[in-house]
Amino acid sequence: MGDLLLVRHGETEWSRSGQHTSWTDLPLTGRGEEQAKSLAPLLTDRTYALALSSPLDRALRTAELAGLTGVVPDPGLHEWDYGGYEGITTVDIHRTRPGWDLWTDGVPPGPEGHPGESPEEIGARADRVLARVSPALAEGDVILVAHAHFLRVLTARRLGLPPAEGRLFQLATATVGRLSTEHGRPVIAEWNRRP
Repeated sequence: MGDLLLVRHGETEWSRSGQHTSWTDLPLTGRGEEQAKSLAPLLTDRTYALALSSPLDRALRTAELAGLTGVVPDPGLHEWDYGGYEGITTVDIHRTRPGWDLWTDGVPPGPEGHPGESPEEIGARADRVLARVSPALAEGDVILVAHAHFLRVLTARRLGLPPAEGRLFQLATATVGRLSTEHGRPVIAEWNRRP
């Protein structure tokens, strides 16, 4: 069985400021582009049975700058739909909703086409992605280039945890996580790795 490599995209203006960013398709900052390029030594010495990316530019550009080839955009890897909290920081949300927690409370609906996702809904989406990549993992390593909250939920689900337990796995920009197996069980082999 291969390893599942998880790559968070490089820095954007909103990842730097802490604004929730799901459908807003922001480009990488100059620093984010340099971060993405720096990932190449960690990623290009492997052969992948499958390479997928979120269809958003920040993820696709990270994959490109990191030297990955044959990457297929997959809408299942889109970031958590933050609904009405798109572009808003947690600090700002707490001004009107003290104690709010994304992992347990979810988000309010946003504009048309962006109803927001509950922790259970994003967990179900992560489960679908894991089911899709499972046959490829039987053949070798799989790499997913995506977004922090989605990859955190996917990690929780891969480890057999509820979606909300993704809160336990902080994931910095332009880092690599590697989920492997030990004695037939999924494990975290590396996390937040940088060159």
